[in-house]
Amino acid sequence: MVLLVGEPPDRADVVVIGSGFGGAVVAERLAAEGLDVCVLERGKAYPPGSFPRTPAGLGANFWDPSAGLHGMFDAWSFSGLDSIVSSGLGGGSLIYANVLLRKDPTWFRQPHPYRPGVEEVWPIGYDDLAPHYDRVEQFLDVQTMPFDSPSGAFHLPKTAAMRDAGASTRGTFALAPLAVRFRDAAGEPAVGAELPLDGYPNIHRPGSPTSGRRTCRLLGECDVGCNEGAKSSLDHTYLSAASHHGAHIHVLTEVRRLARVDGGFDVTVAVHEPDAGPRPTAERPEHTIRATRVVVAAGTLGSSYLLLDNRDALGITSPALGTRFCGNGDLLGFVLGAARALEGTRGPVISSYLRFDDAVDTHDERDHGMYIEDAGYPAIAAWLAEFSQSPAMLGRLGRLVALRLRERFTGGPHTHLSADLARLIGPGTFSDDGLPLLGMGRDVPDGTLYLRDPDELRGPDDRPVLDSTWTTRTSQRYFATMAARMEQLADALDGRFEVNPSFWFRRVITVHPLGGVPMSTSEREGVVDAHGRVRGVDGLRVCDGSVMPGPVGANPSLTIAAFADRVADDLLEEVLA
Repeated sequence: MVLLVGEPPDRADVVVIGSGFGGAVVAERLAAEGLDVCVLERGKAYPPGSFPRTPAGLGANFWDPSAGLHGMFDAWSFSGLDSIVSSGLGGGSLIYANVLLRKDPTWFRQPHPYRPGVEEVWPIGYDDLAPHYDRVEQFLDVQTMPFDSPSGAFHLPKTAAMRDAGASTRGTFALAPLAVRFRDAAGEPAVGAELPLDGYPNIHRPGSPTSGRRTCRLLGECDVGCNEGAKSSLDHTYLSAASHHGAHIHVLTEVRRLARVDGGFDVTVAVHEPDAGPRPTAERPEHTIRATRVVVAAGTLGSSYLLLDNRDALGITSPALGTRFCGNGDLLGFVLGAARALEGTRGPVISSYLRFDDAVDTHDERDHGMYIEDAGYPAIAAWLAEFSQSPAMLGRLGRLVALRLRERFTGGPHTHLSADLARLIGPGTFSDDGLPLLGMGRDVPDGTLYLRDPDELRGPDDRPVLDSTWTTRTSQRYFATMAARMEQLADALDGRFEVNPSFWFRRVITVHPLGGVPMSTSEREGVVDAHGRVRGVDGLRVCDGSVMPGPVGANPSLTIAAFADRVADDLLEEVLA
């Protein structure tokens, strides 16, 4: 078992592009059955302890190779929304908040995004995905935080606040199912306990008899990379198992061109060399792999971009390519000045949620299906929040300086400064009594991803620029309902509510972009079918968030992984028949 950097092989049975929730699951399933699998990941590997925490490290932890940046966060800004996705071995699992919720059984039915008054149904339903949900949950050892464990270590103030405040809303409270290890080898709740291997070596520690992982230490750092290895991200799980089964996994290897040829596909990659600094595309080493089959799983933005840029070379004729783009209803809000300490820096980022019914559940058009989740954050974010209150801090500093000067000129200062310094730092109530809220649900998937005219504008890497037509305009009722429900929670905590400031400019930030290579629905043919097969291009499949023909509603990671597991079943049946 080895993690590879450098030139990939010349041939492979199956090339999997991307190592997120689609690619990792497919790679493990195919490799376990003996197929020759090559996984291509553009980003780096991040073993426990390697996620940066210093200002210098965090400042360089972004993805833009043309600027010499080979970090984890890939930030996009489109006309109506901004998006943050991940680059690295494990894809979005490196920065997501671990929530593995199933798509609601009734939410596979949705209003048609382009034809008002028309309802449509996804080509797969809950029953189609149920066995795959089961399989993924078991593989990732999904757990809920042991909130009521006798030790009290996991009895988090923010979780209790969500439970108490939620009682005043129409939402249903529950602890979130998480891909986080809270229990030790004996199955007992434990903070920071060593974890054993999961039946296969860890890809970051080949040959080691230990995993190098520990149970959750409640640091609130899930979204900036878990240095404890408590998070069951895909590098520790599916990709480690895939490598154990013989899959070749290449990092810093980005697919640039994809073409259909006799006998399969030519996959042309650029090999990134971070130590070489910024380099034009033409100067980066390239290599071409001949693959019998290709699974595109580069994430919603990556897969849509790759297929749009190579649609002629692949022979993709579907007019649906690029359509049905949305942000899964993501909205960020804040509870500020609550009457009780919320301690957002303690715990996993998300520990619990409130679920609200949709109109398909209640038959009330005023209802919009959504989830609202508590959101923790690392300690450095709390310091930044406190520093944002600079007038108050400057006032405290001014009073301290004035006091010391007065004492100096009136007989000498007192020599014990502890209380003075404590007052200077301040009580920290702005961060301690505040809590971000993460909302997601059923927005309208009526956006289109497209490539701008290359004669008009090209990106810094001399490649076409990806853009989107999606705006909040057709989803205003949904977002207004979401904001009102968040405000209800703030009121119940005797705090005030503030929405993310970009929302006042009719912009949202999403970490869950979906669509662009949609499945068919009952009302319209899509780019792919219910098993991810690209119509008219034998041997090519797509398997990530881009295939969703609408919002998942809940956090989409589990549904993407379950869909990938279903795709793997169908692909294995095809290959091994």
